[in-house]
Amino acid sequence: MNKNQIPFSLTVAVPIYNEEKNIPAILPEIIRECRTNKWELVIVDDGSKDNSYSLLKELCDSDFITLIHHKLNRGYGGALKSAISCVTTSHVVTIDGDGQHQVSDIARMFEYARANDADLVVGNRGRLFTENFFRSLGKWIIRLFTRLLLPLPIQDLNSGFKLYRADLAQQYLILCPDSMAFSDIMTLVHISQRNLVLEYPIHINNRKSGRSTINLRTAFETILEILNIAMLFNPLRIFFPAALFFILFGFAWGFPIILRKDGVSVGAMLAIVSGLLLLFIGLIASQLASIRLSSLARPQGNRSDPPLGAKR
Repeated sequence: MNKNQIPFSLTVAVPIYNEEKNIPAILPEIIRECRTNKWELVIVDDGSKDNSYSLLKELCDSDFITLIHHKLNRGYGGALKSAISCVTTSHVVTIDGDGQHQVSDIARMFEYARANDADLVVGNRGRLFTENFFRSLGKWIIRLFTRLLLPLPIQDLNSGFKLYRADLAQQYLILCPDSMAFSDIMTLVHISQRNLVLEYPIHINNRKSGRSTINLRTAFETILEILNIAMLFNPLRIFFPAALFFILFGFAWGFPIILRKDGVSVGAMLAIVSGLLLLFIGLIASQLASIRLSSLARPQGNRSDPPLGAKR
């Protein structure tokens, strides 16, 4: 049967980078689950330096599988962008290629999303006791920083197991980075756009082989991306507290000096003027953000064509 004649209802997107030891153990199960449920499968080899791509070419020989190969590594987000951009089904779910996610959770999450008409469902992993200290610290810092700048109605922001409405995910790709922060930023964009974001409990396996690339460095990069998104959606959330602090500090500093009839403090005036400048910059940034966000409501063109390097 030709691929275009298969009534796909869901696309499973799997980014792969240097997973030659995990591919033979996890990919057959994913393929079997997709074939049984009539799901489309999109696998992206993100410039692997090992034998991953050769193994994928041997296993990905079915009509419902699309294999995309990046000649150079683009990053976790770059791989998912390539996968999501060629999705033609109503929903797409992203899972990691290291074997930590259980494929059996996909069907339950998909039914949960459709039953609740959710725009995004995040796979909540619960408490992960196997994580090392630095990885847990990095995730804690990300969640704390996010809550300071943006509303966060979910617990597991960093989960890579997410199910999206495909049209919305494709529309927001332009706002997401190519780095490990992709899933976090995509979730925050959905939340900031007032889409329905829910969580669903999932099961987690230990990584079968290799080691995770998530560390304090990726946490710092994610914080910068979150700051960028906060500036886009609600810049006054950043500028207004800073402006208010300088203005109140200036008055608190200068008012006692005025009462003593010692004149006006230059430092107090500098603080007040700095606060006013921050407030005006925030208002301008808010107007610019509104103009840029208006582009999200415009049609993004045809997303059904696969990117270069896709094998169907």
